Amino acid sequence: MQSYCIVPLIGDRAWQCLIKYALEPAHEALFHARSYGFRAGRSAHDCQKMVFQNLNSTSNGKNKKILELDIERCFDRIGHTSLMSMIIAPQSIKTGLWKCLKSGTNPDFPDQGTPQGGCISPLFANIVLNGIEDIHSSVRYADDMVFFLKPNDNAQLILDRITKFLAIRGLNVKAAKTRLVSATDGFDFLGWHFQVQKNGKFRCVPSEDNFKAFKAKVKTIVNNSNYGARVKVEKLTPIIRGWRNYHRFCKMDGSRFSLWFISYRTFKAFLKEPKMNRYEAERMVKQAFPTVSYAENRFVNVKGDASPFNGDIVYWSQRESKHYDGITAKTLLRQNHTCGYCGLKFADGERIHLHHMNGKHDDWKPSNLLAIHQSCHQYIHMSKRKKPRMSKAGCGENLHAQIEQRGATGNTAHRL
Repeated sequence: MQSYCIVPLIGDRAWQCLIKYALEPAHEALFHARSYGFRAGRSAHDCQKMVFQNLNSTSNGKNKKILELDIERCFDRIGHTSLMSMIIAPQSIKTGLWKCLKSGTNPDFPDQGTPQGGCISPLFANIVLNGIEDIHSSVRYADDMVFFLKPNDNAQLILDRITKFLAIRGLNVKAAKTRLVSATDGFDFLGWHFQVQKNGKFRCVPSEDNFKAFKAKVKTIVNNSNYGARVKVEKLTPIIRGWRNYHRFCKMDGSRFSLWFISYRTFKAFLKEPKMNRYEAERMVKQAFPTVSYAENRFVNVKGDASPFNGDIVYWSQRESKHYDGITAKTLLRQNHTCGYCGLKFADGERIHLHHMNGKHDDWKPSNLLAIHQSCHQYIHMSKRKKPRMSKAGCGENLHAQIEQRGATGNTAHRL
């Protein structure tokens, strides 16, 4: 059997991205509040907190059952006709989307599937699956979802309604991976293992598969003889920090999830390096395994069906600012979550930079730091190069006088 592969060009991907930006605001206004996957301002931690709210002791979670739903090849089986009927867009855009859907589909299923790896495919999945949350109490992250059943709920009736909902859209339930489990037996969802203990206490820890994959990735770097200790530190640091940040709302105490054994194994590997003493090895291990504070079940969910497109700039600016900690968080709080240069809120997802007012990058006094947009930071240093008179540190004196004056008068100049 002859097979072929259609690879979209850069222009095709750019067009898909532009259409995604055009469609997203309209559909965000209609998406269900318990849908969190691939949506602006929402994350997997929202799902984690929703599971906690449905299974904690106040919700009598130990008597509930969980219906783990698995959709068979969701992105490859979405019906084109049903998808196009749900899209809110002018006919010209729909015509382009129809050609996009038909260009890269499986020849065995010409009327099904979305572009493989396309940036618009997750939005298509959310559009098609929107409304499945109304069938029963549930939480959904893209095509992964769990349903919470009370003792008197009929699981078969709920599954039949789900099957009927999916059949209209060209999808079907994968019976081999769909199962009904008790909350006390535990289940895996989005890389976490959730379980309600016999005493009704809710517990969430990294799942076994997630921990094994993470451990294997770290082990591959540590045991690689082609890397020196410093290279290993550079490669390990983002992996360790990312894993700990993802699980920072779980129960992370104990020697296993605190990574004591892995860090000790890394320490022994570093000691084998030439001209490496134990003090230097300890310092490098601390650098490779950065600490991240954890707070079990303390994540604050997004408010209802709120969306960054609803115009509530103050709410989303404060929420986005909470992603930062340390000196950046303190600076943002002092500036009331606004840019110290342009005066606008941090609501567009742009990275926040700390600017040193006097140009001395080793001066971390709070009075010398200014939280600004990344683009504002670039504009400041671009303006410095155009000024003939510079201080020894390289910052234009007149520019910083303008920034200080702006901070004092509260002037909100237009952002460039």
